[in-house]
Amino acid sequence: MRLVMNEPVERTDRPYPRRWWALLVLCLSLLIIVMANTALTVAAPDMTRDLGLSSADLQWVIDGYTVPYAALMLLLGAIGDKYSRRGALALGLVVFGGGAVFGYLADSAATVIAARAVMGVGAALIMPATLSLLAATFPRAERAKAITLWTATAGLAIAAGPVVAGALLKDHGWSSTFLINVPIAAVALVAAFVLVPPSKAAHHDRIDVVGGLLSVVWIGSLVYMIIEGPHFGWGTKAVTAAVVAGVGLVLFVAWELRHLRPVLDVRRFAHRRFAGSNLAVALFFLAVFGAFYYLTQHLQFVLGYDALQTGVRMLPLAGAVFVGSALTGFLTPRVGMRITVTAGMVGGTAALALLTRVDAGSTYGDFVLPLVILGLAIGLALSPCTDAIMGSFPEAELGVGGAVNDTSIELGGSLGIALLGSVLANSYSSHLADATAGSRLPANTLDTAQDSVGAGYAVAQGIGDKARQLAEQAAHAGSPQQAAQLKAQAGQLADGARQMADAVGSSFADAVAHTSLVGAVVLGVGTVLVAALLPRKGRPGQPAEEQAEGQAEERDLVTAERH
Repeated sequence: MRLVMNEPVERTDRPYPRRWWALLVLCLSLLIIVMANTALTVAAPDMTRDLGLSSADLQWVIDGYTVPYAALMLLLGAIGDKYSRRGALALGLVVFGGGAVFGYLADSAATVIAARAVMGVGAALIMPATLSLLAATFPRAERAKAITLWTATAGLAIAAGPVVAGALLKDHGWSSTFLINVPIAAVALVAAFVLVPPSKAAHHDRIDVVGGLLSVVWIGSLVYMIIEGPHFGWGTKAVTAAVVAGVGLVLFVAWELRHLRPVLDVRRFAHRRFAGSNLAVALFFLAVFGAFYYLTQHLQFVLGYDALQTGVRMLPLAGAVFVGSALTGFLTPRVGMRITVTAGMVGGTAALALLTRVDAGSTYGDFVLPLVILGLAIGLALSPCTDAIMGSFPEAELGVGGAVNDTSIELGGSLGIALLGSVLANSYSSHLADATAGSRLPANTLDTAQDSVGAGYAVAQGIGDKARQLAEQAAHAGSPQQAAQLKAQAGQLADGARQMADAVGSSFADAVAHTSLVGAVVLGVGTVLVAALLPRKGRPGQPAEEQAEGQAEERDLVTAERH
């Protein structure tokens, strides 16, 4: 047996024997790029304290990864199709691992943001390569099952990131959450050459560089606008990004419609199956990433769990994703894609609706059922959508197909954090102002507490610390009168600290309920749209009414390539 697999999968006349081992490598690669984002949510407090990050710094530490990741996937997916999909995966793992080392050594906000951006470039190479290699390696009859495992891995990574980060933070600093990626990337890199067969498009003309660059411009500007506007206000930067994104999208569509070999044939979005699947993926990750954003904060700040405890308590979601994925494999061939995906989206809407019942008295037990339902919903809906998207592309464009699917994920996730995060912040600020009305809290102190739930508890702790200092002074007072006065002041401050902490907790719980309602409405409306778009019959990758059309498209592509 050869140590390095060099025979292209396209040249074999039978299924690749070690394809399930190859899938393990692809899933491992997927695991680390998803965990790189979710792990940071629990490492952020330590990083903020050690590096003195402002709220803007912290936001860009998180999103410095997202912008290049989303913007570059389409172009890099096309490059992988033309030259080497396995090569794109390997290069991505090297870049990702290098960025992780850079992040481990970083000692300032600017260097951490730069490291995260480098990791985002690596992820933009890895993510579409995993899907394109999966589609190229597995025969059509097994592809849906392989994509189900790929989707389940993404769900596992969402919950596993906080667990791994929490375990590391017990005995190590925040930089360890960067370094842990390096050995995993190294193992995946070696295994890719041993277990994953090389693959590239059998027929692929010159890359549409102009279309690819236009996609980088409009997607990157759109993601930047989504991040900048809701968090930092609709100033010059956000408005400029919005204009660039709009103009770039118009130019991209116009160019792609005229180009003989577009990087992405935008006419595909006129097909109901393709458009509906992309909309479902984007909406689902809008809900999932948005909910994950505020649920981890509630578990850590309001319920008082540490990083590891928080991660462990998110595991029901990961387990439910696996169960939902298994149900997909059983249900979709029997009832059709439309019913399975719609059921998943209804489940996701129900999970968010259950979270509207959260209040100041809620315990972790109140979150278990919504987490389980949300996990089941992810498993039910995402696998058939991903299979449908990949099935819409010919062999020569599998990398582009993976990039389209993953771009929908990233756009949905970014929009979810921005939209629901903005609703959460405004709701929390408003509820806290109402809860502290009449408390004679200084305006600047209230402004600080309204910035975030963490800042609110820090203000309460500061008031409590002041109460303890006065109590200590009272114990050493020179006269009984002075001691009594200091004790009275200490008692008032201690009561104020408790009231402030209670106000912060109840305000954030109310904000979680309100934000969940907004998310449920968005996902509910989206469910109706997706149900209307998806065709009534057909297997997930190729509905009956579009099968002939897809085959005709591939014949046209082959004919054009021969000429």
